[in-house]
Amino acid sequence: MVKKGRIMAFFLITFILAGVIGTTTTNISKGIPLGLDLQGGFEILYEVEPIDEDQEINSTVMNATVEALRERVDVLGISETQIDIEGNNRIRVQLAGIQDQSEARELLSTQARLSFRDVNDKEYLNGSDIVEGSAQQDFDPNTNEPIVTVDLKSASKFADVTSKIADMNDPAIPGPDDNRLVIWMDYEEGDTYQAESNKEDPKYVSDPTVGETLNTSQVMISGNFTVDSAQRLADILNAGSLPVNMTEMYSESVGAQFGEQSLNKTIIASAIGVGLIFLFMIGYYRFPGVVSVITISAYIFLILLIFNLMNGVLTLPGLAALVLGVGMAVDANVITFERIREELKAGKSTLSAYRSGNKQSLSAIFDANITTLIAAAVLFMYGTSSVKGFATMLIVSILVSFVTAVYGTRLLMGLWVNSKFLNKRPGWFGVKKNEIKDITKGEEVEPTFFGKFFDIVKHRKKFLMASTVLIVVGVIFLSAFRLNLGIDFTNGSRVQVLADDTIKVEEVENGFEELGLEPEEYTRAGDQNEIVMVRFDRVLSEDEIADVKAYFTDTYGNEPNVGTVSPEVSQELAKNAVLAVLIASIGIIIYVTIRFEFYFALTAIIALLHDAFFVLALFSIFQLEFDITIIAAILTIVGYSINDTIVTFDRIRENLRMRRRVKSFKELAGIVNKSLMQTITRSVNTTITTIAAALMLLIFGATAITNFSFALVVGLIVGMYSSLFLAAQIWLVWRGKMLDKKPIQFEKKKQTGGPQV
Repeated sequence: MVKKGRIMAFFLITFILAGVIGTTTTNISKGIPLGLDLQGGFEILYEVEPIDEDQEINSTVMNATVEALRERVDVLGISETQIDIEGNNRIRVQLAGIQDQSEARELLSTQARLSFRDVNDKEYLNGSDIVEGSAQQDFDPNTNEPIVTVDLKSASKFADVTSKIADMNDPAIPGPDDNRLVIWMDYEEGDTYQAESNKEDPKYVSDPTVGETLNTSQVMISGNFTVDSAQRLADILNAGSLPVNMTEMYSESVGAQFGEQSLNKTIIASAIGVGLIFLFMIGYYRFPGVVSVITISAYIFLILLIFNLMNGVLTLPGLAALVLGVGMAVDANVITFERIREELKAGKSTLSAYRSGNKQSLSAIFDANITTLIAAAVLFMYGTSSVKGFATMLIVSILVSFVTAVYGTRLLMGLWVNSKFLNKRPGWFGVKKNEIKDITKGEEVEPTFFGKFFDIVKHRKKFLMASTVLIVVGVIFLSAFRLNLGIDFTNGSRVQVLADDTIKVEEVENGFEELGLEPEEYTRAGDQNEIVMVRFDRVLSEDEIADVKAYFTDTYGNEPNVGTVSPEVSQELAKNAVLAVLIASIGIIIYVTIRFEFYFALTAIIALLHDAFFVLALFSIFQLEFDITIIAAILTIVGYSINDTIVTFDRIRENLRMRRRVKSFKELAGIVNKSLMQTITRSVNTTITTIAAALMLLIFGATAITNFSFALVVGLIVGMYSSLFLAAQIWLVWRGKMLDKKPIQFEKKKQTGGPQV
């Protein structure tokens, strides 16, 4: 008898969930702050250095510097500000949604050390002589030009200084210049008034002539000010000078138009990718696919809610991680659904198949998630800010997908199964009646793919040879062409110029010629070739960046993106990239060894290195720019590939336990082949769904993640290949040769570890 109350409970839960999602998602999404790559802004990494030899850079000095920077940012009225101390002597500043990036950059970088000097550059007064917070924008009473006024602590001291300046008569500088009071902002060793006075735009602020002693406590600073620039100088002076020197090590600037374009494109790509996954799950798995769509919708909602509650910043790679997380959630469902279908085909009842499928799949899902979590954690430890955003989203996605895909799916499926409505309805699970065996006769389900049984192990030498040949070809290309390393690893500057429609490279070249800059390389990008990517082999100065932004903003109406990486930072990024891959591999080896055995772990790592190598080889062949986000993609591939391999190994371990003792290579080969055939549908389906998401990001997503998405697509395909046709085969050959000395055997009592060898 059908228990209708459980079915009603299913619909009630679904309607409540739909109502909550429909009414709150918009507000939750709006509450999540967007990273600078999705709304424009800039990020700068400063290295803090002492002002003089006696100063020690400690936590107190670093915290004081951060507070000084915050005060300056407050002047701009920016709400989404992130200023973090990194290591012992670095500060990272991120300002998202800033309108005038050049102004903000100047406001942050200036040391704000005001000094009053003579024409021989001798200092008489400095910032310590000014009353704190006294600077204000005003107008010259004689000319009505904008000026800045500051109050001095001692009128008599200023009178003494002006008296000395008025009496000066330096024969080295003829004319009236010998009695000028030169007002400097951030005077540096080597600066001279004589050199700067001949320039159209000198470094000093102003140089008024002093003809008499001035006995006053208020000083007027004049110059070629506008009202805004005078107000900015007053704000800088009131914010105070920085207690240290700061050197820019890395910067990334994203124009608002780029951010808006990236956000819109990636949201559309994400929606298409998720939609395709939903259609596939419903079309292939029927009713369980419908349940999967419900739980994945809950997963997406929970991800946004948790990110909102933890005040996480959503970046472009983070948005990509959210979509890829859908593939992760689907994977857990696919593993479970395939096991249920398998049990139904074996002739078990719906309830028995449901319970057995859930029990048998949990181990594989758990192991697969943990190994991916290891890769994500390493990414978070060694990644830059945008990569950290990706890693954070990936970690949250893994945890939430495990809850929704395992417990959420089981709750909703259990209501229908326990209602007995699905009894004798195998078609609701995508199982045909002629596929079901008679369990009373002991008939076994023959694992097939597209209705056929393949002897994969029989062709192991062909697969190994194919991989070997492709690796050799890849090595040749890498040796000949090497990787087209981005500025993350080579240092330098990158400029992205955006037009509203197709842009000519020649126009951009002419623009840089007018600016007196000589880029290393020009490439076009964008769906309509509306972007020109320009690369320099050196770090552009702050003034050069301001000129580039002003010129191309005036020309095309869109502010260009500008990124710079110093040699020191590029070396660190390269070092961290190698460490990240190494530590992730070691972590996975340790975990797989504990859960399975060392031989499984070693062959899994060989397969992972195989997958990572093919990504490198294809980037070399197509000469795609290889930057830090590709390392994130490779580590993600490592996580997904080991995920695939773990599922296969888990089935091999399960089948070995059923046999309890394996003595011959032929027997072992049969078990491996059966395991591969039992998991091939799951591997293909998981790869198809995840690739659907990655492919949509590649085709429709933002230009900034095109190479990232390409790496994921390639890695996912190669990862599926290595899991099915390489890892298990290598393990078979390796372990098979040792059977005479160390046969594989299990005790009668079921164990939680790997095979006893």
